[in-house]
Amino acid sequence: MNKRQFMGLGLATGIGAMAAPGLLRQASAATDGIPTDWRDGETGYRIVRLSRQDDSRSLYFHDNAFTADGRWMVFERHDGLSLIDFTTMKPQPLIEGQFKVLMVSRTKPVLYAERLKGEGVEGGRDYVSITIPDGSVTDIATNVDGRIYSVNADDTLLLGTWAERHYELQPGPKVANTDGGYNAVGPDGKPLTFQAAKEVRLAERLNQRIPMEIFTLNMQGQDRQVITGSTDWLNHVQFSPADPKQIMYCHEGPWHGVDRIWIARTDGGEPQRVHQRMMNMEIAGHEFFSYDGKTIWYDLQTPRGEDFWLSSYDLASGKRIWRHMDRDAWSVHFQISRDGSLLAGDGGDETMVARAKNGKWLYLYDEEIIEDLGVSAPNANDLVRPAVLHPKRIADLRNHDYRVEPNIQFSPDNRWLVFRSNMHGPIHVYAVDLTSV
Repeated sequence: MNKRQFMGLGLATGIGAMAAPGLLRQASAATDGIPTDWRDGETGYRIVRLSRQDDSRSLYFHDNAFTADGRWMVFERHDGLSLIDFTTMKPQPLIEGQFKVLMVSRTKPVLYAERLKGEGVEGGRDYVSITIPDGSVTDIATNVDGRIYSVNADDTLLLGTWAERHYELQPGPKVANTDGGYNAVGPDGKPLTFQAAKEVRLAERLNQRIPMEIFTLNMQGQDRQVITGSTDWLNHVQFSPADPKQIMYCHEGPWHGVDRIWIARTDGGEPQRVHQRMMNMEIAGHEFFSYDGKTIWYDLQTPRGEDFWLSSYDLASGKRIWRHMDRDAWSVHFQISRDGSLLAGDGGDETMVARAKNGKWLYLYDEEIIEDLGVSAPNANDLVRPAVLHPKRIADLRNHDYRVEPNIQFSPDNRWLVFRSNMHGPIHVYAVDLTSV
């Protein structure tokens, strides 16, 4: 069998592998009572809390958080930005103020961020670069009509979306220590659960048919170029980590009602759909690039909530691999390491699409390719290649509320899996030491 190897880290296939009791050590805790360094009682893996201030968040799962040399990782606080020095695993402040990080440059020790203006402030959005680790700020685009989400691989273009009018996706009160609060009622007039309300709000937003555009700007905030436009909801825009002219985006909304995953180029050509639906209620989404930019990965369900796959699409050859998994092994987001050797997922609870009975874990997956039996279909090379994912639990998230998405990211050296969690109440940034078992 062809199995993905785990870089000699001793990450054995199986569920719930535990360290010997003698290896478990007493957790250390800061003055706030939340542990800062402990062994997971179910899996034996060491977990470290990286942040020290409540309401600290690691970046969205496909937004690069690390400098190219792997030393620094950025995360957000409610009153500024901080860094983790991965040579010491210690946090340090980078800059004070209200910022929303887009990503860290793939090549330079800088991050790109929106400088937030606060409620009721008129005018467009302002974007800056901030050097790491000294926190020096440079304006790169001011008063932008639209919102920037990504910077390309050679730091020459900004990528964003423009909408003719704003639509409030999460009206009403926000829920503390979560990612916000979707509010909607069902046919009986009773409030819906978080996930059901989110579905309603997504559908309502899609049905607004607000004219939108995806556009680029140069690093001076000028030379606006429209890549594509639609009255569909265009979202999740991202540049390839390697090809400075390749973008990916989605047609947002309830996944069973949209053809979600699309690619386009800044140097011309028509947008291309990445996945063609083959059955009713089939869904595909939470798409992201491999670090080398050669492959697109995405969650695939055939149909929704019943049969689960992690799919990949090779941009050059068009070849596809579908990796099957059990219901409990499904994850909100999946992630692959920079060198392609490690696959991970952040699990999910019973309210989510997989309805997992025991899915509140961080996982590593061992990939098993299903080989031919010696006689292949004549067009085997044109067909989807099947595989299976075997999950290994590495962190117990039974106390995590999935109204906060963990948004996992591997450190560049494959040692750490970073995530955000409210498992102790306030949201903090944590990391699992993958070498600790």
